[in-house]
Amino acid sequence: MDKSSGVGVLDKAVRVLGALEAGPASLAQLVTATGLSRPTAHRLAVALEHHRLVSRDLRGRFVLGERHAEWAAAAGEDRLVAVAGPLLGALRDATGESAQLYRRHGDHRVCIAVAERLHGLRDTVPVGASMTMNAGSAAQVLLAWDDPERLSVELVGARFDAAALSGVRRRGWAHSSGEREAGVASVSAPVRGPSGRVLAAVSVSGPAERFGRHPGRRHADAVLATAAAFTAALAPQN
Repeated sequence: MDKSSGVGVLDKAVRVLGALEAGPASLAQLVTATGLSRPTAHRLAVALEHHRLVSRDLRGRFVLGERHAEWAAAAGEDRLVAVAGPLLGALRDATGESAQLYRRHGDHRVCIAVAERLHGLRDTVPVGASMTMNAGSAAQVLLAWDDPERLSVELVGARFDAAALSGVRRRGWAHSSGEREAGVASVSAPVRGPSGRVLAAVSVSGPAERFGRHPGRRHADAVLATAAAFTAALAPQN
């Protein structure tokens, strides 16, 4: 089926943006993903960057720009955030721990929603907090299903390796203890969009002494159930 709009330059620009939905991309990776010539891919990416639809990460790779989030917020159509409150609240109540939702933005992951533990010692992560992709179970989830060619670069300096991410893909969830911050443990699972692409990571986190030696055994089932609920909420409505 022909998906062309009849406006060639627009179709090509959308191909560039679509390729960046999967994560950061070098110019060579953009060329491979879009099938465009190198000069055309570069020209379009730079033009989109001018309009803040594309930006660059710390390694100079192209990433989706801030304009997309601004448009989503203005339209009130950020479905992830819209459904997050009750789902994270239920996860917090089921586990007794703070629950968060993270979305990737270039070299960082950003907390876009949170349900804090109501009593006792908390692992406070405010909405808007930006963390590197080098440590933590949410970072593992957001990277585990990434393109292998990108991973070879993204794992440089990370507190986990390709073998750990292979385990995440096999289990469907990630856990960490003291990886992002000493004394803090977490368990995370992927939230997927209608196409199956990983859009976000849902997590519970708290003091490592409360999570025990095997955080996943304690909380993986609840986190996976919440991730599935997010994914279901993002499915097209009949």
